[in-house]
Order: sequence, then C-alpha cells, then structure tokens
Amino acid sequence: MAHHFEIYRDKANEYRVRFKYNSEVMFSTEGYASKASAQNAIDSIKKNGPDAEIVDNS
Repeated sequence: MAHHFEIYRDKANEYRVRFKYNSEVMFSTEGYASKASAQNAIDSIKKNGPDAEIVDNS
C-alpha cells in the first residue's frame, strides 16, 4: 500500500487522521472527539481535495 489514511488516538485520547505516502506522514488533522468525526474529515478530503486551490505564500 503506497498511500493510505490512518485514524489513530493521540496522547490526549482524541481521534486524528494522518495521510501516509510510502510510510512518510504527509499531513495530519486536528483532534476529534469521535471516530465518526475523523472519518468525516477523510470523506471531506477525498471529496474536496481534487478541486482545492493552491495558495503560494512564499
């Protein structure tokens, strides 16, 4: 599996999502109180990600 989403619990016992590509963490989300909210974050990224604007602040 070259890339995937992971739902995990952090030290504060909140659910977080991270996206890994070739074992490297590309990004992670804020903490969520419920696993369902973490899954909603994944669904939102999948749905809205392809159309996301690129903002270059460099």
